[in-house]
Amino acid sequence: MSKPVNIMIADDHSMVREGIKQLLELDGDIVVTSEASNGKQCIELLDENQTDVLLLDINMPIMNGLQVLQYIRENRMKVKVLILTIHNEVEYLMRAVELGVDGYVLKDSDSSVLKKAIFCVNRGESFIQPELTPILKVKLEEKSNNVSEDDALTKREIEVLKLLAEGLFNKEIAYMLAISEKTVKNHVSNIFKKINVSDRTQAAVYAIKNNLVELF
Repeated sequence: MSKPVNIMIADDHSMVREGIKQLLELDGDIVVTSEASNGKQCIELLDENQTDVLLLDINMPIMNGLQVLQYIRENRMKVKVLILTIHNEVEYLMRAVELGVDGYVLKDSDSSVLKKAIFCVNRGESFIQPELTPILKVKLEEKSNNVSEDDALTKREIEVLKLLAEGLFNKEIAYMLAISEKTVKNHVSNIFKKINVSDRTQAAVYAIKNNLVELF
């Protein structure tokens, strides 16, 4: 049996945390190792615990979920962040994506969707609830960067971007394309510069927007 995924739940409602914990721990492949009731406590616990995936609510006192996410990214903390929220407004989703969130799921989702999202982001993939991808695509199209010819992706860069968006790591991409891992790293760096993103999640979202890959 593979090692269970260690989860922290950050939500200011204790009953919500308890309900999520009971749902997630049924099969033994997920363990809730810590809980936080506000953003400040969440960050403090992340420093103290080995957390694989943080389930993060947006509405929290002291620091809200988006502020926590920003802090995590600015301080290059290794934890994967999956926002679990009641908010389906595109503005919240866009802001989370801009900050580099790994996943975004609504609280009224089935437990199977939440568990799938947890396993996806724990593997280094991105997961945005399927019902939200159409509104995300529309919003991203409105904010299209109008890439110039000099910044257009090459055929090889598009191949790398597609595989990156499907959740493959550099070593796996190198194997698939029969090139060195160092070459893949160079391609990824060039892709990030050309499409003006800073991480793999944002690059995956770009791929969705431009219909380069079907993630869901």
